[in-house]
Amino acid sequence: MKFAIILAATALLAPAPALSAPATHHPKAQVKHPPRSEAGAAKKAEAKEPLKEYFKPHETHSNGTVIVGGQPLNYDAIAGTLVVHAKGWEDTDPIEADAKSEDKDKDKDRPKPEASMFYTAYFKQGAPAAGRPITFLFNGGPGSSSIWLHMGAFGPVRVQTVDTKHNPPAPYSTVNNDQSLLDSSDLVFIDAPGTGFSRIAGKDKEKAFYGVDQDIHAFTDFITQFLTKYGRWNSPKYIFGESYGTMRGAGLSLALQNADVDLNGVILLSDILNWDFMPDDPQLNPGIDMPYIAALPTYAATAWYFDKVPNKPADLRAFLGQVEQFATTDYAQALIKGNELPDAERQRIAQQLAAYTGLPVSYLLKTNLRIEYGAFQKELFGPEGLTTGTLDTRFLGATLDPLSKVAEYDPQGSAIGAVYVAAWHKYVRDHLHYEPGIQFKSGIPIYSKWDYKHQPPGAARPLIMLPNVLPDLAAAMKQNPTMKVMVNGGYFDVSTPYFEGVMELRHLSIPPALKANIEYHYYQSGHMVYVHPPTLVELHGDVADFIRRTSGVR
Repeated sequence: MKFAIILAATALLAPAPALSAPATHHPKAQVKHPPRSEAGAAKKAEAKEPLKEYFKPHETHSNGTVIVGGQPLNYDAIAGTLVVHAKGWEDTDPIEADAKSEDKDKDKDRPKPEASMFYTAYFKQGAPAAGRPITFLFNGGPGSSSIWLHMGAFGPVRVQTVDTKHNPPAPYSTVNNDQSLLDSSDLVFIDAPGTGFSRIAGKDKEKAFYGVDQDIHAFTDFITQFLTKYGRWNSPKYIFGESYGTMRGAGLSLALQNADVDLNGVILLSDILNWDFMPDDPQLNPGIDMPYIAALPTYAATAWYFDKVPNKPADLRAFLGQVEQFATTDYAQALIKGNELPDAERQRIAQQLAAYTGLPVSYLLKTNLRIEYGAFQKELFGPEGLTTGTLDTRFLGATLDPLSKVAEYDPQGSAIGAVYVAAWHKYVRDHLHYEPGIQFKSGIPIYSKWDYKHQPPGAARPLIMLPNVLPDLAAAMKQNPTMKVMVNGGYFDVSTPYFEGVMELRHLSIPPALKANIEYHYYQSGHMVYVHPPTLVELHGDVADFIRRTSGVR
């Protein structure tokens, strides 16, 4: 998907007493300069030394106070790295630096791929680990760091942005996050391999970590290591994934179970679990009509927001109920008929689509009743030269090319990206005291290089098809019937439309009794629902309540 979703998410530990080693800063590699005569021979080794040093677990300790609900909450923070390995690696395998083998056939396969995964963990002071929930959070992409959930939603400080508008240039500021989730859970924000301060190395490193199953394996390795390192195996455990992070999260629910970790809950924000439901260039996948059905309510919500719906109803939720009914009945039937759809029926459907979306009937007839990804964002304000956001359609920006077929950028991403990154750079050094000496990467361009093959439970091999982790989530729920699932989304998100999440979970293969384990929460915001301050308050309240109800901790 066009996840220019820079985002578009991990959890808690208890007290800091037994937090392992003494507080230390991440060491900066000291490169000794050899005599000039040896400089050429040593040049290559020098260049590799900082990265080699980074592929060792490190941690930096700090502490702070956040005020949530008017109450001060003291916490210990750890910014650090854990080293994980590709699938098939055993902890008895020799480390490259220690290998002295003369066997060239063995040496040619070294070094084996590994990832140094960066995390920031927050532990409430004085809370016993056994009774303290812990949540692992990560964003998606694929190729996104966790900066967005960390600095925008649940960390102890929050970046200040202007809602629905492009932010003024630096300097930027952060504030105490009175909606931090630390009031309910310890938090661990994880950067995926290659993103943020995380790095990958070794033979075929991209192949080893950049893929659906490879990514799930890396996070499983990380989380189990973390539970061991900080003594959190007996804590109530949650994972919180946003965007592509929901695909990772659903896959993790089963992968962790297979690693002897039963989760209390899985929290999904802006979910995409079955990519056949996704409105990302569906015109290239003719015959698959679900993306058009799933995206229609979001188009209608956007038209409603901008007063482009005739006789605009006052109640958005009631209006969307009508649109959802139309989308799954008359509209779905019309799409299924394809070229056999009678002209009179085509005209009727086009008129109803126009009433719901604000797009001209003539345009909808020209598109064969199918609104392509990126087209709605550009066409809604076409004559005015404006483009709506993709992650959040409440945002507006100037259209780059009035003659283009679809939107060429996301106004929301342009509006807030620089603010988050600048604020993070200051926070990580001034407050976390973490100075890694390497570049922070908010996101990396690996979408087109990602290995999308996935091996669901019951399959003999990875399948050649768009990935679908609904079988993984279903299997995890069946094997752990106490695990609860929380689904969240924004009405103004075109990238992962809220109704897509509804339709996905309707197709989850679970017994009727387990349907009660799933709950849904939708908000008048976009993909990153938390950028809208009133919605962040709602999201925090709902997630905190979910954790309290499912952890047994009051």
